[in-house]
Amino acid sequence: MNNLLIQSATILDSQSKFQGKVADILIIEGKISEIGKNIKTTVSTTKIINAKGQFLSPGFFDLNVTFGDPGLETKEDISSGSASAAAGGFTGLALMPNTQPPIHSKAEVSYLVNRAKNNLVDIYPLGCISHHCEGKELAEMFDMQQSGAIAFTDGKKPLSNSGLMSRALLYTKSFNGLIFSFAEDQDIAGKAKMNEGVMSTYLGMKGNPSLAEELMVSRDIYLAQYNDARVHFSTISTANSVDLIRKAKKAGLKVTCDVAAHALVLTEDLLEEFDSNYKVKPPLRTKTDQKALLAGLKDGTIDAIVSQHTPHEIEFKNVEFEIASYGITGLQTALPLAIKAGLSPDQIVEKMAVNPRKILGLPMPVLEAGNSANFILFDTSEQWTLDEKTNFSKSENSPFMGEILTGKIKLVYNNAQYFTY
Repeated sequence: MNNLLIQSATILDSQSKFQGKVADILIIEGKISEIGKNIKTTVSTTKIINAKGQFLSPGFFDLNVTFGDPGLETKEDISSGSASAAAGGFTGLALMPNTQPPIHSKAEVSYLVNRAKNNLVDIYPLGCISHHCEGKELAEMFDMQQSGAIAFTDGKKPLSNSGLMSRALLYTKSFNGLIFSFAEDQDIAGKAKMNEGVMSTYLGMKGNPSLAEELMVSRDIYLAQYNDARVHFSTISTANSVDLIRKAKKAGLKVTCDVAAHALVLTEDLLEEFDSNYKVKPPLRTKTDQKALLAGLKDGTIDAIVSQHTPHEIEFKNVEFEIASYGITGLQTALPLAIKAGLSPDQIVEKMAVNPRKILGLPMPVLEAGNSANFILFDTSEQWTLDEKTNFSKSENSPFMGEILTGKIKLVYNNAQYFTY
């Protein structure tokens, strides 16, 4: 049974004539049959949901997700990752290529596309820019795009070779491809484990300066300008990065960017206890950087919010801070963190549902009668606890485990399938 009647939901969809209105929505066999007031249904198998005080919007889309399939399924497989994504309100996501083997040819792309067929959550592989993500020679980007790769990145490995990045930007223009840049100058960042600043000095740890990110942002802006190409910056984290991208956009360059949800609410001060669950890349920065990121979101400089979901088995995190792996699970906490950061429901939908699809050139789900149903229902005030019972991921490397979070996904509907929470 996949027929639903959702009553008294507040519609959040800027493309719909029902934007901002309280309405009922009737779903029959995967299609939006009717939107309006006081809808009745004679189909006995229709499930009725009272959504008073809740928001109904197009499903979220995540531009930065890491699973383990292929090769690292003990971290996360397609099934567990999709369940976690749906619980976080995501009906679509882009998968990072850092697997074993990496997604660097049409064979791996085709494998993921086939594995994700008929899934509640739409999964789009991101192909490597370089062969094996080694930063030495270009991968088979056109072949991967033809097989289903939605964009190209070396994931969490910065592309240090400027010539190779320039050629990648130029090459992808021929088929309207998109390059994701993870901005970090590895020669400057070195083996640092946290942000360079007062806290790194206090803790006696080598710091990763903001300069390491900003140099690469500046480089790739110049390369995009030189090649008249598009570039998307993944998980920017510093105030100067925001300023550089703001100026590039004002100059008319084809630049977009996103920020990790956790960077909006966490800062380097939390590392005082050496909790490896706060060890991420880029590192948690200062309160000044955090304010700049929020300002960049609100003025349109930062286009999207991502989860940067990076699952790890316990043996990769429950160790000394120095040797712990980077990353946290984030799919289920992205909405609560966006709410905690002070974003309005409309802003959340724009940054997590609308803009990610615009960046990738994907069709936009629109809440109108006759369209395929792809939406979520969420409550911005309901509280819940992330724990072993509510966590759908295989991994538990989140600093929010055991915390009471505000903002909950109530319903996810896509591909004629739905799940309620």
